[in-house]
Amino acid sequence: MLRVLTLFAVALFALPFNAQAQKPIKVGFPMILSGPGALFGEPALKGAQMYVEEINARGGVLGRKLELLPRDTKGNADEAVRVARELILKENVDFLVGTLTSAEGPAVSVVAKENKVVFIAAIPKTDQLTAPDKLHPYVFRVAATTTTEGRSAAEIVAKWPVTRVATISPDYAYGQDVTKAFVEHLKKLKPSVEIVDQQWPKLGEADYTPFINAQMAKKPEAVFSSLWGGHFVTFAKQAKPLGYFDGVKYNFIGVGEAASPESAKTMGKDYPVGIWGNTYDAFYWDGASAAHKDYTARLVKFLKDEQPSSWPIQGYISMQFLVEAIAKAKSIDADKVSAALRGLTVITPSGPMTIRASDHNATRGQLYGKTVMDPKFPFAILKPAQYVAPDGFMD
Repeated sequence: MLRVLTLFAVALFALPFNAQAQKPIKVGFPMILSGPGALFGEPALKGAQMYVEEINARGGVLGRKLELLPRDTKGNADEAVRVARELILKENVDFLVGTLTSAEGPAVSVVAKENKVVFIAAIPKTDQLTAPDKLHPYVFRVAATTTTEGRSAAEIVAKWPVTRVATISPDYAYGQDVTKAFVEHLKKLKPSVEIVDQQWPKLGEADYTPFINAQMAKKPEAVFSSLWGGHFVTFAKQAKPLGYFDGVKYNFIGVGEAASPESAKTMGKDYPVGIWGNTYDAFYWDGASAAHKDYTARLVKFLKDEQPSSWPIQGYISMQFLVEAIAKAKSIDADKVSAALRGLTVITPSGPMTIRASDHNATRGQLYGKTVMDPKFPFAILKPAQYVAPDGFMD
């Protein structure tokens, strides 16, 4: 009788355990899915969904499938906070991955800290996200930072035969931080440079004409811009007919992925061909590894698009880091996964990347180059597209 009771007790206590093992690991995905920012947000979600589909087909992680719960932040920090809290408190997500703007990321980081939920920021670049006074055990970033992006651009501009430089950037954390990094590094590399004008349109500005005219009046020889997504598209379409690019066409560098396939495809013939820009990824990247080519082939199949976007890679890499940390920790406990993420190296489609234990930032570089028209494509591409690693730019 005792043996029967013992077996019954074992079975009774095993039921919840087994049931728990079968429950999906829930990942909340707050992301801009409407408005100008959706040009990047929607593809980033697709990349995360592709990774989840692939990992689930292989049995998931720790014997459990992943469930992705996307929510539209609408590009608003307050909305990002609201949906993040809702995902944690009502949907009981185990982790948060996502956000896009440098206003959303730091705001959601606070929510993650309060609730002790690991948050992997897929896209926000502002240094403020992981600044010493903001860093905590539950926030990590797999995007480039404003420091690495600004300094990378400065290295390029410093080689140009120009001294009169202007900037135009959105007036919020990302635009301010990346422009500051660019200007400081450029002056260090080339002390003769003079910053002749700086324009600060609000994020989401609909009419850039006053800013364009004011900058043209200062006659800069080169321009640094961090307008991104639909904001860059709107700006460039308004600037081109005014002759803005005529004076700086080959001395204009647009970070914030101004040279991404999304931006180029959206603008078509309106794109200011000849400018310099960057992008996280490019399906046409000649220097890509075999791993990247395999990723691109799978992405083409998943999206049913022969010329896929560049932004899925950020959603994909975010989920890749999370899953590999869970596997390393052998747990979904937030503190154990946080410890596993610190110093973790992952072989991503763009090559090996490490989340540094010191500041929780991934060693994420980007593709840079000059835009040209290629008869193979009906939109501008980078040729050549060169990967610029963050080595030497992160500290």
